[in-house]
Amino acid sequence: MGIFNRTKTAETATATTTVEGPGLGHLTGDYAIDTTHSQIGFAVRHAMVTNVRGNFAEYEGKLHLDGDTPSNSTAELVIKVASIDTNQAQRDEHLRNSDFFAAETFPEIRFTSTSAERLDGDSYRMTGDLTIKDTTRQVVLDLDFTGQATDAYGVDRVGFEGAATIDRTAWGLSYNAALETGGVLIGEKVKLSFDISAVKAS
Repeated sequence: MGIFNRTKTAETATATTTVEGPGLGHLTGDYAIDTTHSQIGFAVRHAMVTNVRGNFAEYEGKLHLDGDTPSNSTAELVIKVASIDTNQAQRDEHLRNSDFFAAETFPEIRFTSTSAERLDGDSYRMTGDLTIKDTTRQVVLDLDFTGQATDAYGVDRVGFEGAATIDRTAWGLSYNAALETGGVLIGEKVKLSFDISAVKAS
């Protein structure tokens, strides 16, 4: 996920003055997400008292960074729905079926950026289209750049981390069950988390 950090939906975004450059021109280029050193996770409220956490094990992403003119930066991410893992096999199968993601019919979740901007310091914002099942909605992602380094193999890396909150029902993931004590089994708000390491194309 390219320039992604503290993510939030368009409904909760606040107006901020865009700041272009200077600063990170040496980072300009094309990058691929290194999935062996990255994680895309989520957490959702369960039974009104705690959170169930999970992640997607299979995904790929690419980004183009423009360090001097961040508005020229772009990102794309494709997640394999069937790779969902909450550390409980029966629950994972339920999430894959038609009550939730319908993974056989809609095997991928996609994000494609439509605009980007630098806010201040190492904070950025990226707007894009998030597609889950057959529904596409705009999301606004607030991000932090966490660093750049050349690793022991001579590969140039950049890092981003952050979190987001989305309403799963906006994408048709509306399954739920009532509790005898009141409330519902599964929360509608899903907290997304990103720890991303991306390598520069040679």
